[in-house]
Amino acid sequence: MQGIAQLAVEEALRAGADYADARIQRLACEELTMQDGSLVRADAPEDFGLGVRVLKDGAWGFAAAPGTHKDLAEVAPGLARRAVKTGRDLGRLRTKPVQLAPLEGQVGEWSTPVEEDPFAVSLEEKLGLMRQADESMQGRDEIVSRVVNLSLRREEQWQASSEGSQLHQVLVRTGGGLAATASAHGVVERRSYPASFSGNFMAGGFEVVRAMDLPANGGRMRDEAADLCSAPLCPEGPHTLILGGSQLCLQIHESVGHPTELDRVLGHEVDLAGASFATRNHLGNLEYGSSLVNLQADSTLPGGLDTRGWDDDCVPSGSWPIVKEGVFKGYQTNREVAGAVDESTSRGCSRAESWYDPPIVRITNLSLQPGKMSFDEMVANTEDGAIFADSVRTWSIDQRRVNFQFTCEVAREVQGGRLGRLLRRPTYQGNTTSFWGSCDAICSADHFQLWGVANCGKGNPMQVAEMTHGAAPARFRRVQFIQ
Repeated sequence: MQGIAQLAVEEALRAGADYADARIQRLACEELTMQDGSLVRADAPEDFGLGVRVLKDGAWGFAAAPGTHKDLAEVAPGLARRAVKTGRDLGRLRTKPVQLAPLEGQVGEWSTPVEEDPFAVSLEEKLGLMRQADESMQGRDEIVSRVVNLSLRREEQWQASSEGSQLHQVLVRTGGGLAATASAHGVVERRSYPASFSGNFMAGGFEVVRAMDLPANGGRMRDEAADLCSAPLCPEGPHTLILGGSQLCLQIHESVGHPTELDRVLGHEVDLAGASFATRNHLGNLEYGSSLVNLQADSTLPGGLDTRGWDDDCVPSGSWPIVKEGVFKGYQTNREVAGAVDESTSRGCSRAESWYDPPIVRITNLSLQPGKMSFDEMVANTEDGAIFADSVRTWSIDQRRVNFQFTCEVAREVQGGRLGRLLRRPTYQGNTTSFWGSCDAICSADHFQLWGVANCGKGNPMQVAEMTHGAAPARFRRVQFIQ
């Protein structure tokens, strides 16, 4: 495979490319879904192909094709020539030439640490675990739907570039979850574990699913879903809010991750999810949050879905602050846009969904760094009437990532220094910087957990990427709730 990628690069240079890279990807997935005890989805798609990207006269050219090992060796030269032609044609239309941040050629291999190969676990064992999880959600008449998911992904890449890069990577991620939906008194409520929308995902093997212990948590989700149907609506007005880690994941993703992708700031990407308020004049001086708020980008984070050796620009992985002690400190960049903020190197955030996509700037692993307080201490030190909320139900955020609204699956009212009665449909609103500025406590590293986003869409045509947001529960003051 490495030789085919190199062949494509050499042919692109012979055809006149100023720069060239080639990426071969082999992808294998396994998706299992059980609903009400019956297997309703069992997919095992595989994909294999080559993408060639070039710079010619300051413009990008790209061409791609699927195939087998033999097919790719035959089509690689033609793809390279076609990519160069595309770049040459587009070069006549460009207004500003693409300039890449410098990079020495990278050579090496990297693989996700895996304790138990998820694809080697028998189908019978996987289905047995799913049946146990399904059975754990039975026993209440209010339950009208029980869903259990398992999801496996293995991506193997070979990359070569005209700068001398020769890279081989194997990226494995595993995940799953369950959800119970209840209906009673004209109300429908859902509870999910470990997180909404098919569960949680981490880089690693089947040990990730075993650690979730889905059967041990189905009964709790069943009871909470059923009990929520009789619970009062979460009260309106300003309240202190304690957010659980699963909900903080989405809060980080939408209000910090996307607005700090530099291509959005520059107007290169506004199609799918808008631009950004975090413009370059704010870098280094904007008060993004309180002094307790530290948000760290880290593509070396153990267990992270964007943890790898190199990105799709062949840039090594790294770690850097996005927000430090409340102040906006950094963007997520690739080689094309790094110079726009006077940085000499890319942050390594360039990724493509597949061999048939050119890489674009994507959110990497981005985590809220833990504080020093235990969860029990946080609740005990919070006034009566405060709201604990977790697990997203629906959300929206404006095209510049300023104003947002989130509805969670579940809430509990703080009473007497403890979590009290269930509350239904907690819906809170906010302004990004005001919200993060109201953070006055974050739980310690003992409560820090990784939450994987497996379906982040961006671009036109849309590409899907995966990343992780780590968080421990955190407290925010005077947050506005609505019904």
